[in-house]
Amino acid sequence: MNKGPLTGLRVIEMVGIGPCPFAAMMLADMGADVIRIDRKPDPDAPNPYPTLGTKYDVMARGRRSLALDVKHPRARQLLLDLVTKADALVEGFRPGVMERLGLGPDLCLERNPRLVYGRVTGWGQTGPLAPAAGHDLNYVALSGMLHAMGDADRPPSPPLNLVGDFGGGGMMFAFGVVCAMLEARISGRGQVVDAAMTDGAALLGAMTYGLRAHGSWSAARGANFLDGGAPFYASYACADGKFIAVGAIEPQFYARLLALTGASDPAFARQWDRDDWPALKEKFAALFATRTRDAWCALLEGTDVCFAPVLDMDEAPRHPHNAVRKTFVDVDGVTQPAPAPRFSRTPGQAGPVAAPGQDGTAILADWGWTEDAIATLRRDNIV
Repeated sequence: MNKGPLTGLRVIEMVGIGPCPFAAMMLADMGADVIRIDRKPDPDAPNPYPTLGTKYDVMARGRRSLALDVKHPRARQLLLDLVTKADALVEGFRPGVMERLGLGPDLCLERNPRLVYGRVTGWGQTGPLAPAAGHDLNYVALSGMLHAMGDADRPPSPPLNLVGDFGGGGMMFAFGVVCAMLEARISGRGQVVDAAMTDGAALLGAMTYGLRAHGSWSAARGANFLDGGAPFYASYACADGKFIAVGAIEPQFYARLLALTGASDPAFARQWDRDDWPALKEKFAALFATRTRDAWCALLEGTDVCFAPVLDMDEAPRHPHNAVRKTFVDVDGVTQPAPAPRFSRTPGQAGPVAAPGQDGTAILADWGWTEDAIATLRRDNIV
């Protein structure tokens, strides 16, 4: 049983995609009792996300599932009854969807004044773009961060969906919900958490915005020390076509890099001369192309060069450092990232993925429903 630091907290998750399930996964990893309100499965419906509802739906791990048709009045009433027993409800629909279902924050907070009502969207609950559709790439673009990513002579590169959906969205959302639950324990009052991926992606750029205001960051892509413009902070191809990542920013680390690689050309001494960066990148590229990735690992890994091999998703779980730290775990035969961060006394745990609706009876029993009440709900096809 998960005895993580959020043990004892009860959260209702309205199942969706993207940042909301990621945040709910984080809460469940840390011990919260998160109940997924799934839609009743429709085997004939098209499914653009083939992992949903299966053991490969990693972001659904660690929660039990109750399947409800919340458009049905009795199912909606059941959900409102669950709200009275919850610490938080989290949802990731467009603004107004929950209100149209009769499950908006005003009604839920009326039923449970201590409830934290968490909402995560791309554009936020307010603003001229709030009702529009969008995806991670759009939200990161609006934050100013996408413009800074990629090579100078190409369009900005999508950072997968790590910056908007998960970093600026799900993580910020989980943080906000936990903050509000902590405050509710002091004040006795709940509140609405409005998490927007545009806000979160912008916040992730706090340091970069500071550098820009100082005049230390160029608006041009690929011209700065953290965006691939610097020869000492970049990825390079090796003799076998694999890649390494070098991040020797500080002078002492850069000096160690030159010493260990045998980079003796006097031009390498001009580390911070930006006019020389393109030429130095070419020199480093030629140097690193002389050995395989494993050969560079044997020479540089574990030193103060600030070095790592660029691993693919099959290689990363097998790397000795990740293996020792158990950075990846196996759940029902699916290799996946372990809960993070680590706790010395109340560690988190990655639980299995529940099929939609499989836990309805157990959930209701644990949350206070009698056997007769549950039998009635099942007989009437509410759960």
